[in-house]
Formats: sequence, structure tokens, C-alpha cells
Amino acid sequence: MKLGIAWAVITFTGLSACGSGDAPAADGGRTADVAAVPDAMPTDAVATDVPGDAVATDAPGDAVPTDAPGDAAPLATVWLCRPGLASNPCDNPLDTTVIQADGTSTVEHAPPVTDPPIDCFYVYPTVSAQRGINADLTIDPEETGVAVAQASRFSQVCRVFAPMYRQVTVAGLFNPALDDAARGLAYGDVLAAWTDYLAHDNHGRGVVLIGHSQGAFMLTRLVREQIDNDPAARARLVSALLLGGNIHVPMGRDVGGDFAHVPACRTPAQTGCVLGYSSFDHTPPATALFGRDLVGAGQILCANPAALGGGAAVLHPYFPTHVAGVVGGLGGTAPTAATPWVSYPMLFRGTCTVEGNGSWLQIDDLRAAGDNRQRLTDTLGPYWGLHLVDVNIALGDLVDLVRRQSAARTM
Repeated sequence: MKLGIAWAVITFTGLSACGSGDAPAADGGRTADVAAVPDAMPTDAVATDVPGDAVATDAPGDAVPTDAPGDAAPLATVWLCRPGLASNPCDNPLDTTVIQADGTSTVEHAPPVTDPPIDCFYVYPTVSAQRGINADLTIDPEETGVAVAQASRFSQVCRVFAPMYRQVTVAGLFNPALDDAARGLAYGDVLAAWTDYLAHDNHGRGVVLIGHSQGAFMLTRLVREQIDNDPAARARLVSALLLGGNIHVPMGRDVGGDFAHVPACRTPAQTGCVLGYSSFDHTPPATALFGRDLVGAGQILCANPAALGGGAAVLHPYFPTHVAGVVGGLGGTAPTAATPWVSYPMLFRGTCTVEGNGSWLQIDDLRAAGDNRQRLTDTLGPYWGLHLVDVNIALGDLVDLVRRQSAARTM
């Protein structure tokens, strides 16, 4: 399946307009607009073309102003993923070829559960190749592909719901007419879908929020406005997995910043918490798009799903073999296997690393001589790091964490 977009991003959240004497954005620097970015962004920070079919699964979060004026009335919810849909990319085969360091392999089978006790609510990152500022609600191959790549493996532990929303498109990020109303339109659809889900599908069940980049920024606003200050809503929250979204916390603390009450996840049995990180295989540059607090709010949350209490841990990555969405993060070469998925045990290690205003998930390659398995590449340049594979680099760990949180909640 080809997603068919070249990466192209200019507008983002989490970077203040700090170049050449630019003033901070009006909301305290959390949102930088297209007009402010050229002076603030290093010249090699944005890849406008990824070779071949290497497709990014996202553009970063230009999506969440603190108060977006002009939030438009939403349309009726269109579900990309929902139990019972005739065509559901979140209910996809999960058979995985597990490749060892010596090249030998086995096949791992992981059928979806039939009656999980919790739900997952997934909001996808920027993938739309439509030409307007905001996408419409047509389900295109881009949305289907990224749902397979990022959300379908959670079907092992939860019922997966994923709404379509009128996100800011890749093309829209370059449009000088992009404004808070366009971002508010996207958020309005996510909020309406969340309300629809609560009214018709939740029935008191626990729910995990899952989002990457623009999807993470959408859900950050949702948590802040709909969950954080409501004890009953917090009780329903199993966890919020907000990846590649620059969640702000006070320096050295796990609560505060973006959320007043929802803390960072620090044990596998903890629920009602948030997990966030941005992955790099090197120290992020001083003005990196992710993992650096560039607005003076404290630091960016890093919670390693394989070692919530801190320290280093081997990660359990899963990469789809028939979806081009993560190819860019794998050096432009798709993983090959007869199964829909491939995994590489004992190849990558993750460590939450704090340095100055930086806090990121450091990814180290553990291969020895003769190990010819897939390598990771920061295709978009050092300012992005491994953003394209934020989800897939630890997808096994994220699914296992949700499994353990679900068990803890139902004990």
C-alpha cells in the first residue's frame, strides 16, 4: 500500500519564533505560524522531498493553539476504524516475521482479542495529500495506511476507534492562509467524534487515547479541555499515549505544564496517566523540532514505554511490510517479509535522556558485526530525529503497556 505523499512541513507547535529577533507567538510561544518559521528554522530542518516512495506518516503538530478562534461546527462523524465496519484498517492481520541477529526467523501469530475490556481512541498524524488547507472526510489510502501502521496492533488489547477529521494537510502547511480557524476546524471534528463515541459506544469503559504528532496535538487539547479538570473523565482514562507531540511538564516534575492533574506514566500498573516521547538516534540540535523546550515552559515529557521507571531498555519494534508510511524512517527501504509485519529483537535500545532543555528517547543500535537487519535513518534531518518511527520503534512495548494497564484497571 502506497501512501503517496512527499514530506513537506513548515508550520508546527512547540517552537517559538525565536530567530532574528522574532517575538514569541501570542499564546506564549506554543504555536509558530508559517510567517514566523523561516527565520526560526535551520535551513536543513525540513525535507521537502523524500526519495522514491518513502512516505512520512506525519507532519508535526501545527494543530493545537491554546484557544483556537472560529472552531467550526463539525460534520457527522466518519469512522476510519470502529468495531463492525466492513472495511476496518485497525482490524488487520498481525502475523509477524521475527528476524534474529543471525538472519534466522520465526513467525509470530497475534490474533485480535474478541471482547477486550477497554477501548482505544486513535487520532492519526498529518498524512493527507489533498490540496486544500484542510482535508475533507474522504477516507484516502493515506489514512488507511497509517492506521494499519500505527493503530492496528492495539486491536490485541482494545476495541479501536479512529475518526476521520479535517486535518491540516501537508499542502495546507505551506499555505499562507493557514490560521487558527483551520486548526480549530480539525480539532472540532476530533472533539465531535469523542463526544459521539462517549454517547454511543463507551458505556463506562476505560479508554486509551493514542495520537502521533498532529494527532498527539489534537489529543493534548482534548485532554486539557475535556478530561484534565473533570474527575469522572480522568477516572475513565486508562492512559494517553501522545507521541511526537512535545508534552510540556515543569522541570523535574511529572505533572503540571500542559496538564494540571494528569501525571506522567511511571509504572506499568499506573492508569489515568500520559506517556510521551520523541525519538532521536543522536543528541537533538539546540533548535530541534521535537524534544527541546524552546518556549521556556520547563521540559518535554519523556516516558520510555519499555522502562517507565527510568534507565535503558531493549525495545520491541514492529514495522509493517506492506505500508510505505514508515519507509522514510528506515532509510527509504521497506522491510521485506512474507508476513504483514516484521520485528527485530535485541536490535534497538531506548533511554530517556535529559540534557539542558532537551528530553528525548535516545535510540541506540545494538547490532554486532554481521548483523544485517534494518537500520534506522533520520531521513528528514537531525532536527526531526526519528520522528517517522516514533510509534513503530516501540510498538510492541506500547501494546504491552496498554495490556498491563488494562489488567491493572480491571483488578
